[in-house]
Order: sequence, then C-alpha cells, then structure tokens
Amino acid sequence: MKQTFFEQNRDLIVNINGNLVHRDQAAISPFDSAVQNGDAVWEGLRLYGGRIFKLNEHLDRMRDSARALAYGDLPTHAYITEQIRRTLAANHMTDGVHIRLTLTRGVKYTSGMDPRVNLPGATLIILPEHKPPVYEKTGLTLITAATRRIPPECLDQKIHSCNMLNSILAKIEANAAGADDALMLDVRGFVAETNATHIFIVKHGVVITPEAESCPEGITRATVIELCRRHGIPHEIRDMSLYEVHTADEMFCTGTMGELAPIARVDGRTIGDGAIGTTTLRLSALYADLTRTEGVEVV
Repeated sequence: MKQTFFEQNRDLIVNINGNLVHRDQAAISPFDSAVQNGDAVWEGLRLYGGRIFKLNEHLDRMRDSARALAYGDLPTHAYITEQIRRTLAANHMTDGVHIRLTLTRGVKYTSGMDPRVNLPGATLIILPEHKPPVYEKTGLTLITAATRRIPPECLDQKIHSCNMLNSILAKIEANAAGADDALMLDVRGFVAETNATHIFIVKHGVVITPEAESCPEGITRATVIELCRRHGIPHEIRDMSLYEVHTADEMFCTGTMGELAPIARVDGRTIGDGAIGTTTLRLSALYADLTRTEGVEVV
C-alpha cells in the first residue's frame, strides 16, 4: 500500500551528525558512502508516549551491522540517544512518531569502492516523522514475487543494510499486481518474509514463523515470539512452504513501522475466513500493552 504525506511533516527538523536542519536544507556529501555505494546500515524506531520501544535492541543491531561491515569510529549508544532527544525536542514530538536512523561508513576523499579511501568518522542521520502504523488493520493482500531473497552465502541478511534493491524489485511486482506487498521466498522455495515485514501464520492454534536465514532478525518478530513464550501460545520457528501459507487459518506480518497487521489474501487465496483471527487479535493486544508500558524515555 502507498503511504500518504502528512502535513505535520512539511517542516521537519532532521539531524545530520549533530546538526539540526530543516528537511529541505538537509544534505550529505556526494562523497558519502551511502551515496557512492549504498554502504550504510539503518534502524526504524517508534515513539510511544515519550518512550522509544526496544531502543537498545535497535541500537545493538545497528552497531552489530556496522561492525560486520568493518566500520570504524562508531558513535556510542549514549550519543545517539542524546541526538534523538535533541531532534524530537526540536520537532516538539512526543507520540505517534517513526524515527529512521541511518549510519553510513562516512565520507570518501575520492570516488571509489575501497573503504581505505574513507576519511575517519561515520555519518549519522536521524529522521523523525509523524507517522501512525502504515498498514490497515482490515487485512492486507499479498502476491508471491518472482524475485527471491538473497541467501546468506551471497550476503548475510542479518546485516541490516540500506541496500534494499532486492526488496524494491519485489515491491514493484506487488505494485504491478495491485497488491499491498510481496511475499518473498528464499532460493530453496521456502517463505522468507515480505518485501518489508516478517511473516507469521497460525494453523490449528499454533503460531509459525520462518527461520530468519534469508532476512534480517526482526525486533518486532522477536517480541512476538517472546509474547508467545510468555503467554503459553504454541509456536514454531521453522521452514514454511507456500502451501502452508495458502492453507493457513490466520496470517499476519510484523515490523516497527506497521506493528502487527493481518493478512487477508495471498495469491488470490483467502486466508482462513478472510477476517482477523483470534490469535492475531490477542497478540496485537499483548503487543500494544507492551508499547504502552515499556521503552526508553526520551521526551
């Protein structure tokens, strides 16, 4: 589905390496690694009532991704958190906000792919937007994309990088088919994720999600798995076939930008009876309870 523009975001203040600037005046160098090679990592955060849910988990994942790519001079969690606070304060934001963090390898002194031509210091970009969960709660429609997820032997997808062309190609397929998003398979033919979110199905009361071998290990995904453990909801993490998707009783997707969103149709098949399932509703309510009470206070 296509996101809409919110008038509240017309005069956003963004943060680039500690400098607060209007969105229309924001700029990074044409020699920055993100521009030159797509060499950057990112995280999406959500602000609930002055608190960022799972902030430390997101910052840990971003740091681990940067370390896997051999970035140097990484900003500390404390520095990033303080810059987030400054940026939210400049925008008078307290709730209903999505924050995009981008960390690049930094600026090069000449064009090229070799990290040795990079000057010291990463580039940190903080982009907050007034943005409610992006998916409708009435049920999404998916198609299975021909584009497959990249296997770990080619590029480990646990690196949460800004190189998302693989997912963009799948999204183009979904747009052309008039679907909300695309379901993506791995190179073996098992379900991996959508172009933007992780996938769960429910069959005979058991919540099932694919192994995270060809996709990032989602933080919202991990939260749902923990909720299943905590509340005694039967669940499995294993390979999932397309047949299991087409014959599921319920299906939903997860992500920071969209939280939990039910899926009603895949490849022309109605999932269950097409309505939001009881397990999906229960997990959505449990997740909402967490976001109301947990998180790092930043406002």
